[in-house]
Amino acid sequence: MPLLTIAFPVFNPVAFSIGPFVIRWYALAYIGGIVLGWIYARALIKNEKLWAGPAPITLLQMDDFVLWVTIGIILGGRTGYVLFYNPLFFLHHPAEILEVWKGGMSFHGGFLGCVAAVMLFAHKNNISILSLGDITTAVGPIGLFLGRIANFINSELWGRAADPNLPWAMIFPNGGPIPRHPSQLYEAALEGVVLFTVLAVMIRMGALKRPGLILGSFIAIYGIARIISEFFREPDPQLGFLWGGLTMGMLLSIPMIIAGAIIIVAAYRRKAAEPAAPPV
Repeated sequence: MPLLTIAFPVFNPVAFSIGPFVIRWYALAYIGGIVLGWIYARALIKNEKLWAGPAPITLLQMDDFVLWVTIGIILGGRTGYVLFYNPLFFLHHPAEILEVWKGGMSFHGGFLGCVAAVMLFAHKNNISILSLGDITTAVGPIGLFLGRIANFINSELWGRAADPNLPWAMIFPNGGPIPRHPSQLYEAALEGVVLFTVLAVMIRMGALKRPGLILGSFIAIYGIARIISEFFREPDPQLGFLWGGLTMGMLLSIPMIIAGAIIIVAAYRRKAAEPAAPPV
């Protein structure tokens, strides 16, 4: 092992077990992301200064929406993985599509499932799709951060071969004998910490007063962050590199950047909400 290479600190993928019930870190990441996101979303809704008045969604509606978005993320994430990353395998093993506990979720599929949940819930409750999308994406980086940390704990989705002298290069137990980039941590930083910070600053500067601005910014910035991360992440073995050295993650992120930019421009063209005039 090169002198500067770090041995991967092998973790047990099982966080704890209660009798026959096994709780894995990946499941805790989903649960933690949803719970912490729900708490943060409620805080945003209660802060009327951020909206120039009452938020367009009530706390009770947000509580109801949590179930909708959870179902959307799980169904969309699994469907996206099946269709985008391993369609031939699941074509021959359709029963394993439902075995989500074995792993295999796609962010891009989960995001589409989230979009569907937002649109359906907003339509059913007669609330703004864009504002609900703003709240949902504002809290999204929390789940992304925890999910990437769970990927690291599980020693999955590791990075490409790294310079052996890179101080933080790691040899993953299931990644062969060569030192690799801990790309899961790169993604946790970019998609989680950086994205959350940028959106939080925008919110404090009044972005929620322009419906769609946080939504568009999340989509565009995530797409950029994902493409950057893909340069360090090993492609899925069943797909490898695609056209011109691109990966599936890159290809799926390009439309996100375009769509996000369009939503941002449209948000800026709308008149920002202003505080209601005090009663005379």
